[in-house]
Amino acid sequence: MLSLTLRQLEYAVAVARHGGVTAAAEALHVSQPALSVALSHLETTLGRPLFLRRAGGRVLPSSFGRVWLDQAEAQLSGLARLTHAEGGRAEPRLLIFQDIAPTCLAPILAQAARQGIAIAPQVLGFEALAEALQQGRGDLALTWDLGLEIGIERKVLARVAPHAVLAADHVLASQATLTLADLAGQPLVLADQGLSLGHMRALFSQRGLTARIAHRTASLELLRSYAANGLGIGLSYTNPAARHAQDGLALVTRPIVDAGSEPLVLARLAGNPLSQGAAALAALIPDTLPLTPFRASMLPNQTPEEPWR
Repeated sequence: MLSLTLRQLEYAVAVARHGGVTAAAEALHVSQPALSVALSHLETTLGRPLFLRRAGGRVLPSSFGRVWLDQAEAQLSGLARLTHAEGGRAEPRLLIFQDIAPTCLAPILAQAARQGIAIAPQVLGFEALAEALQQGRGDLALTWDLGLEIGIERKVLARVAPHAVLAADHVLASQATLTLADLAGQPLVLADQGLSLGHMRALFSQRGLTARIAHRTASLELLRSYAANGLGIGLSYTNPAARHAQDGLALVTRPIVDAGSEPLVLARLAGNPLSQGAAALAALIPDTLPLTPFRASMLPNQTPEEPWR
């Protein structure tokens, strides 16, 4: 006889998704003690801890727990498909590229909440996002059109030109716009992601120029901080409204006028029907994009939304 219960699986997956017992209990509308007891019984049954407890109530999956929780979530997803006629999970899963998330995710969550749509978001890098979408582990993905394979349908939400991020006192900051030739001789700061790095390099090589990469950073905020501190000129498509790095130093951004544009897309796996909740989410996202930096950065005569392709 199986000693695990469906409720235990749901509780454990919720703790992993929400990052803690308290947050999971609130999301599931159960008491924290009840959830803690169920989780403790589950770990006793398994004979190994699913989570590593941290100060402040934050928990992270153990090495064993990470694999087990992925399998548990897959099982719950299969049960959901059996019990819901529409064939989808109750909460649509939104995959979102990590540089876009700080600008777009909270407005999307807020608007979805106002419309009664619960979302299960996941913030990922390019490669992980493309893999998750291809494997059906996400209903929708909000990302730049990089790394998406055949079989992925895209709806173009905006076409955005790249921009340079400079210290406010940089010699090029006095120019209203910049060209790739202006930047070719400068030390550059790029995001340390294979697809993004290769894409930015290609912008220069296609025009017979060489990008002089001085630094690679793990995040957009670190890129902006490097630029604000004079360590180089950052290159990015995502352009947060703030004109200060997180350390308080002023920075400016300038459009690169001869670098073309990159589509910001809402993507889904072709042939994977959207649930009612995912379809509603897909409908609200285009109008929820913040005016800065995306919809205000659209090219002239561009419609705000293009059909799935």
